[in-house]
Amino acid sequence: MKELRTPLALTILGSTGSIGVNTLDVVRRNPDRYRILALTAKSNVNLLAEQATQFNARFAVIGDETLAGELAKALADRKCGARVLAGAEGLEEAAALPEARIVMAAIVGAAGLLPTLLAARAGKKILLANKESLVIAGRLFTQAARDGGAIVLPVDSEHNAIFQALPASFESGLESIGVERIILTASGGPFLDLPVSQLRDMTPGQACKHPNWEMGRKISVDSATLMNKGLEVIEAHWFFNAAPEQLEVLIHPQSIVHSMVAYRDGSVLAQLGMPDMRTPIAYALGWPDRIEAGVERLNLATMTELSFREPDLQRFPCLGLAFAAMREGESAPVTLNAANEIAVQAFLDQRIRFDQIAGLVGETLERAQRQAIHTVQDVLEHDAMARRLATGIMQAMS
Repeated sequence: MKELRTPLALTILGSTGSIGVNTLDVVRRNPDRYRILALTAKSNVNLLAEQATQFNARFAVIGDETLAGELAKALADRKCGARVLAGAEGLEEAAALPEARIVMAAIVGAAGLLPTLLAARAGKKILLANKESLVIAGRLFTQAARDGGAIVLPVDSEHNAIFQALPASFESGLESIGVERIILTASGGPFLDLPVSQLRDMTPGQACKHPNWEMGRKISVDSATLMNKGLEVIEAHWFFNAAPEQLEVLIHPQSIVHSMVAYRDGSVLAQLGMPDMRTPIAYALGWPDRIEAGVERLNLATMTELSFREPDLQRFPCLGLAFAAMREGESAPVTLNAANEIAVQAFLDQRIRFDQIAGLVGETLERAQRQAIHTVQDVLEHDAMARRLATGIMQAMS
């Protein structure tokens, strides 16, 4: 007899992005396990309205307050009874809805910090795809999760792989469980073997053509610069309580081995799978159970090559900047992330060249004032300062 279960209420922060769309696909394949409580988007009214209608959401939240009326009309046209919320207050209300058992935190960038932090304080099961919550507020976020009794599970494929390769007791410290190193793998992006001299001519369209993964434009550019891996290193530092010297990055162009954990006895445990975000989403969503993800099965017999190499920091200076910011701590990762968001958007808007992204981030780090981070307000104020500084540098470049 099939087990009867009460579907768990799920809120998706950032439902119209790549992670959000893939999460809904996994939910669609497991209708007896989950029901959608709230969906949020920054400005994609039509897709948000379609998702809310299809999944019978009770709340539809638009980040851009000026679009609230348009969203209400789109929902009414579809005869969807979802309640409309808007702006930062709407996002924060959705993140902490008492009925929500699970919150998928998939808002890209620093904008996702406050709602994700509220979900942690409310003691939710958080599926963390917003790496910036740990990058710019690692100490504050981890403390909020402990105080609120939240369960935080990683959705980034690398951290999800590491989580699967570690014993449950990793929170007591990596050395106590015999871990020597955590090895994060990176595809190297679309320009891995391109002569460095040609990087200056690369266009946004070329940078966003990732060879293995389907991702949003900002994350695709971060993958091409390897800043995405740098941010993930800082995230892993906080998530797994890892010292900087315990973290390593290897280029793995095939994107089959998603990350590895090296142990004291010489063992290296790796998690393998097809490059499809539905696998880590399904693992986090179903944990501790395994649920259907709709992913193509990996056929090792057809794998002709699984190769690894050390990253070239001349080709990928953003990775070196991220390691340096992690070692410095306090406000440095806030500056790094803010400057990178400004730089990537400027590149996507064709205001700076691809090879100027790292230079803009590096100069911002050099010129930014250092600050101890004690509160969320400290984070937000330093983030705003770093953005103003990076914008001024960018304008001088363009």
